[in-house]
Amino acid sequence: MKACIVVVDMIEDNFAQRGRREEERIVEPLAHFLRVCRKASIPIVFACDSFYEQDFIFRGRMRPHAIRGTEGTRPIMDLEVKKGDIVLEKRRFSAFFKTDLDQTLRTLGVDTVCVCGMNTHFCVLATAFDSLSHDFYTIILEDLCASFKREIHESCLNLYRYSAIYPLLRVMDSRAFLEEVGIV
Repeated sequence: MKACIVVVDMIEDNFAQRGRREEERIVEPLAHFLRVCRKASIPIVFACDSFYEQDFIFRGRMRPHAIRGTEGTRPIMDLEVKKGDIVLEKRRFSAFFKTDLDQTLRTLGVDTVCVCGMNTHFCVLATAFDSLSHDFYTIILEDLCASFKREIHESCLNLYRYSAIYPLLRVMDSRAFLEEVGIV
């Protein structure tokens, strides 16, 4: 397995209003996991919302945020982006949609994409589905992603735990992943 970690939307604007209890609970464990992955030379991609002020996406209920060129599009400081990490701007839900992520992963020789971040039921899931659609084995790291309500997170993941596309798409915790790749 040649894995890559894709961290979805863990950006400053999504944490500007503290009190996002469910999302905040994954910050410390995710930071630790990323440090372990870096030591094992597993590539890390931060897929970050990055919109234009007049973006079509804001014609719905979504409030303007993560405006391109602002600090709000950057990964949160707690995750400590390091040299060698890839920061990818994305204008839609999936980290693959109209970006060069597919080509980047193939250049790195990746065959397995591990997705984490927020929100499980939206951008994490869209990225996971597109990863699978680009013929990558895909793992959703359940303990390192969150939705604004725990019930939404759990319900979403329960749909895919034992689906017909297993083992192409798997739901597992980060420790099981590290054990599988021989790090723990």
